[in-house]
Amino acid sequence: MNENYSNKCEDILNNLNGRKRLLLHSCCAPCSSYVITYLTNYFDITILYYNPNIYPYQEYLKRKAEQIKLIKEINKQGKLDILDCDYDNDTYESSIKGLENEPERGKRCTICYKLRMEKTALLAKEQKFDYFCTTLSVSPYKNANLINEIGQDLEQKYQIKWLYSDFKKKNGYKESINLSHKYNLYRQNYCGCIYSKEKQTTDS
Repeated sequence: MNENYSNKCEDILNNLNGRKRLLLHSCCAPCSSYVITYLTNYFDITILYYNPNIYPYQEYLKRKAEQIKLIKEINKQGKLDILDCDYDNDTYESSIKGLENEPERGKRCTICYKLRMEKTALLAKEQKFDYFCTTLSVSPYKNANLINEIGQDLEQKYQIKWLYSDFKKKNGYKESINLSHKYNLYRQNYCGCIYSKEKQTTDS
């Protein structure tokens, strides 16, 4: 039986003792839009923009610019800022070497999730955040069970609290689409890496 991570998230939020600091990995502005509006009532949020999978570089810059625009414009409570990282596509390519031909949502994607989430956990620990999390689970194409299992492992490894979540639940994904229209956000037509881009081109 799959665990209800949406309810588990609510339990954590409802039992917070005061406002906390959250390092939130964001895969893109559209996915982060709903997550920010949901969590801003509980946390001072720093968005971590670390997405070395994105290809090409111009696409990476375009998505990052949209993230920065959203942070400036979105309705929020408390603090909301961004921690930017260098473009690190070589690290991504090295990490998935040998898995280039894996299907979407296969082993290559699992490594990609872990790469970005581990960077988040490490920085959250170093910079003394109370929790770390990712926006990845807002997508209906992402496995929330897998994401939360990775998060739980990283929580134990780095001794930094993981915020369990399944942000697609309770109309989270639908709301992210509505907010994308509201803030006129660029919605990409492939996940990010060159392999998902090539598949999108093949399928279209």
